[in-house]
Amino acid sequence: MPKIKTNRGAAKRFRKTGAGNIRRNKAYTSHILTKKSTKRKRELRQSTLVHKADAGNISRLIPYL
Repeated sequence: MPKIKTNRGAAKRFRKTGAGNIRRNKAYTSHILTKKSTKRKRELRQSTLVHKADAGNISRLIPYL
């Protein structure tokens, strides 16, 4: 079996934690920030875990990370 190619777009967006979960950054932080509250922008800076239903597909995209 040949090695699986890593999806480079996914590799830049996701990373695996020590426990094997997949971590992601939150969306809606790039522009039109004036109408968003300071609290909302502060909470968007925190990363979060990918939902369990999506984790299987993403882990196939980043097999060696």
